[in-house]
Amino acid sequence: MAGQTPPYYTPTTKPTTAVTTNLLRKDNVVLACLVIFLCSFFYLFGTWQPHATTTPSSTLTTTINCPSTTTNTNTATETNSNKHLDFTTHHSATVNDVVIKTYPPCPNNFSEYTPCQDQKRSLKFPRDRLIYRERHCPEKHELLKCRVPAPYGYKNPFKWPDSRDLVWYANVPHKDLTVEKAVQNWIRFEGDRFRFPGGGTMFPNGADAYIDDIGKLINLNDGSIRTAIDTGCGVASWGAYLLSRNIMAMSFAPRDTHEAQVQFALERGVPALIGVIASKRLPYPSRAFDMAHCSRCLIQWGQYDGVYLIEVDRVLRPGGYWILSGPPINWENHWRGWERTQEDLNEEQTQIEKVAKSLCWKKLVQKGDLAIWQKPINHLDCKTGPKFTQTPTFCPVQNPDSAWYTDIETCLTRLPEVSNEEEVAGGAIANWPKRLDMVPPRVSSGSIDGVTPEIFQKDVILWKKRISYYKTVNSQLGQPGRYRNLLDMNAFLGGFAASLVEDPLWVMNIVPVEAKADTLGAIYERGLIGTYQSWCEAMSTYPRTYDLIHADSVFTLYKDRCEMEDIMLEMDRILRPEGSVIIRDDVDLLVKIKKIAEGLNWESQIVDHEDGPLVREKLLFAVKLYWTAPADSDQGS
Repeated sequence: MAGQTPPYYTPTTKPTTAVTTNLLRKDNVVLACLVIFLCSFFYLFGTWQPHATTTPSSTLTTTINCPSTTTNTNTATETNSNKHLDFTTHHSATVNDVVIKTYPPCPNNFSEYTPCQDQKRSLKFPRDRLIYRERHCPEKHELLKCRVPAPYGYKNPFKWPDSRDLVWYANVPHKDLTVEKAVQNWIRFEGDRFRFPGGGTMFPNGADAYIDDIGKLINLNDGSIRTAIDTGCGVASWGAYLLSRNIMAMSFAPRDTHEAQVQFALERGVPALIGVIASKRLPYPSRAFDMAHCSRCLIQWGQYDGVYLIEVDRVLRPGGYWILSGPPINWENHWRGWERTQEDLNEEQTQIEKVAKSLCWKKLVQKGDLAIWQKPINHLDCKTGPKFTQTPTFCPVQNPDSAWYTDIETCLTRLPEVSNEEEVAGGAIANWPKRLDMVPPRVSSGSIDGVTPEIFQKDVILWKKRISYYKTVNSQLGQPGRYRNLLDMNAFLGGFAASLVEDPLWVMNIVPVEAKADTLGAIYERGLIGTYQSWCEAMSTYPRTYDLIHADSVFTLYKDRCEMEDIMLEMDRILRPEGSVIIRDDVDLLVKIKKIAEGLNWESQIVDHEDGPLVREKLLFAVKLYWTAPADSDQGS
């Protein structure tokens, strides 16, 4: 263990047996001796019986397997699994003399490996419209079967809110941005750490002051704005400073020449993903965000028939805001510094204004370097008046929430039907925080198959009970600051995240594209954030993104779809050293998962369901042990 890391964490602090690991090991010895004695006694007793007969083969027999006192010799690739007593012994699971496949460390230069955004692979794809920066995942035969290492000297991140401003250099050993963005006050290098002053290209006075300027133009304080999306987010200072206003921003940027941008955001404890608006829809449902933002994000909004603004319109809630700062806004005062002609910038703004008008957006204000448009609350009058242009036309009947490898279309996503001009399309939602526990409009309207308001209310109660149980098993979950970045791999209605909303953390809610019900829109209506994902592929994020990963029935969902070990290796890639895992699933699957966890060098334990030992579903609590690349590995630029 590195001296600067916090004390070692165990998978559970209060096992269901209410004993410590050491006592469990002692009890194992006593139990083994007792079972051997009983086996020997009943064997001798049986041979002594004068009338003992052989049971016919057609008769059901009961066999008592005595534990073996021998162990296998470890090899470079296999180890013996007979380490800890757990629930598996009560379900006829063979745990003795079973060899475990182990996974070696990947080469040191894979410490920042992002499989679906691999830079070498991306060069095979067109540069037009940045298609080469989209997701391009490896084929099955290309998947790595090794553990991605942390860089040498890796330390547990600063606790929130300190992490908003400080990141250890050893965790993201790149100084490029400190040089390229030196005059923009993005980031400073100070000895063994980076400092983030809160600056940005278009907010030299800091993100806080910039957000205050926005707050003078639209209301950021009444809870009507809760979810936001930041395109081309840089190091996500805008999203970081919105958090103090109870606004949760989903920030994204491509993996480009400034390869550490999203990685810095995640190290700061700010929600972010690797992503780009190109030829595919963003991986979010329609009507998800209350506010969208671009601060000199270098997206060509007016080109390609306005396709990028059309995609923003799809993910923006009725009545939501689009905020633009940077070129071409206020070009009259900045054109010389931007090294562009007045004619060029004026033409760019004209194009943007034209596209926004065609989307039926209303321009609320342009003041200084800020311009703000508002999307209508419904489409009742859209395209019927002379002020609206005829392009783009409304899309034909489609699923507006389909967003996994779905092509962007140059047509306007039609809002749900309304009966009058004052009605909010799709249903009005309450201001934050009331919206968290109110039945989402997508649920109350019956638009999600199989999900009713009664199911939603039961889910709210269920997850409060489950989180309470989690905290009794792993008390670290109840320690403020222990975990910051959390991932729920199969979120359903976001109950896991909703039950933790008062803690200083955030949860990335995943709705798998293979799930029976698409509930991500309802999660956003609750004021939570998330994305679509197939766990047969890697996630669009850097290694060591999350402090805790929660997986509810994920392995049941993917049982016949892809390899269990590949999902576990991806979990290991995106989990921090000393990060925790909670997996809920059928006990037979958990027995197999535990073996893979041991091969990944995780410390793990299976415990009973919160409703007791008679429930087949069990929980595996695990901790990824601390390890890094060796000292002589490449430490970046």
